[in-house]
Parts: sequence; C-alpha cells; structure tokens
Amino acid sequence: MRPSSIRRSATVAATVLLLLLAACGGGSEPSAPSSSAAASDAFPVSIAHKFGTTTVPAEPQRIVVVGLVEQDALLSLGVVPVATTEWFGEKPGAIWPWAEAALGAGAKPQVLTSTDGVQFEKVAALRPDLILGIYSGLTSEDYAKLAKIAPTVAQPKNAVDYGVSWQDLTRTVGTAVGRKTQADKVVTDVEARFAAARAANPAFAGTTGLMATTYEGYYVYGPQDSRGRLLSDLGFTLPPGLAEVTGKEFGANLSRERTDMLDTGVLI
Repeated sequence: MRPSSIRRSATVAATVLLLLLAACGGGSEPSAPSSSAAASDAFPVSIAHKFGTTTVPAEPQRIVVVGLVEQDALLSLGVVPVATTEWFGEKPGAIWPWAEAALGAGAKPQVLTSTDGVQFEKVAALRPDLILGIYSGLTSEDYAKLAKIAPTVAQPKNAVDYGVSWQDLTRTVGTAVGRKTQADKVVTDVEARFAAARAANPAFAGTTGLMATTYEGYYVYGPQDSRGRLLSDLGFTLPPGLAEVTGKEFGANLSRERTDMLDTGVLI
C-alpha cells in the first residue's frame, strides 16, 4: 500500500490515539528542547532496530523525523524536532491541533514529504544529530543513506513496517532523547485513559470491530496495525481470521470470499 494511502486512511485511529498521547505532554527555536524538559538519562544510549543497533552519543539537539508520527511522541516529552514528514492534511509543521499546545509559539518544524521516498538531500541540509524513522517503511538502502547523515533509529525488527505499537514508539523515542522515565509515564497515563474509556463503555467488550478503507476493493487493518490496536485497546474484539488475512503486513485487501469480515458490530 502506498504511503499516501496510509496517511489518508489513518485519520480516525491516529486522531483518537494521538489526542490521548499529546494530552499527556507539555517556544523556542525548534532545534532544541526547552530547559524544563532537559534530558535526565545518561548518554550514550544504544537502540536496536530492524537494521541493527544505533548509538546516540549525546542528547540530540536537531532531530529530523522521517516516520509519520514520531513528532507527537517528541512533543509529549517536551522536545521539538527541526523537521517532520507530511502525514496527512497539510498542517503547518505537520503538527495537528492536539499537539499545538506542546509546540508553543515558536517556529514550526520544516515539513518533508515521503511521496517519492525519503528526501535525503533535504534531510542532510538540516544537519540533524538524530533521525527517527520508527513508524515507517524504511528499506535497508534508505537506512544506510540516512545513517551516513546522522544516527538513525529505524522501525523495530519485531514489528511490521508502519506497525510499531504506540507504546513501543513512545518508549523508543524517550530512550533516544534521554527521557525514558518521562516516556514511561506518558504510556502509563495514556493506558489509564484507555482503561477509563473501556470502563465508561462496557458495551465495547465482546463487540467485534474493524477498520477498513476502500483501496483497490476493501482494505482492512490487522492486529499489528495502530488502527487494529486502537480498537483492541478500547475493548473491541477483532474479527476471527483477520490476522491470517493481513499476515506479516499492517493490512491487506479482502478477497471476495472474505468480505463477510466486514459484517462486524463496529466498522470504521
């Protein structure tokens, strides 16, 4: 599935999820975090990912995001990236309303695009000291080029492309910027909000739920995708057989024989 289609179809799930995430986080020139959000962890730190292990030698000051959502995790930790990658909606700085308060009145990040792949020259021109591509579909070739520019954290090796959980993404970002304890708190707070949502909506439990879009027929999102995880986090049950349909991808097209899967209690 093309990245542009990923961005278009992510709206509902990401809006709900990132509203929760950004609500847990707190200006200046976007090249550096505010002093009140200074890193508390020791450097260097090493982070394993799909293409190896990356060492971040010191607290990063110029972070470029080549994934689609890492800016929300950064802002929830009080860190403003110098550049983001366009996700959906052409928002200034690729910062959506739920994260604008955390950004403050300072300059918004420069916005890159992934329509034709990673913009390597523009990334290099930004002089980053950390590149984040955790919620991404980076290839080994992409990673090799980016790693020559700056330490690069790619998607996890145990997750499908564009399939890292929001918990793992937040904690990985927290580790990379020296704010692991703060990231753990963000995760705990958001999980508590999900628990409250489940408690307030007991009818969600046991109800089947599915997110789909009309992309070359019907395209459904599986249990390794943020949209499927969102429904599970809210207490819904994903349709039987969904994992077999999506396999090792975040989603897949339904065959004509499996369109019965669309007959669910909740279809978004």
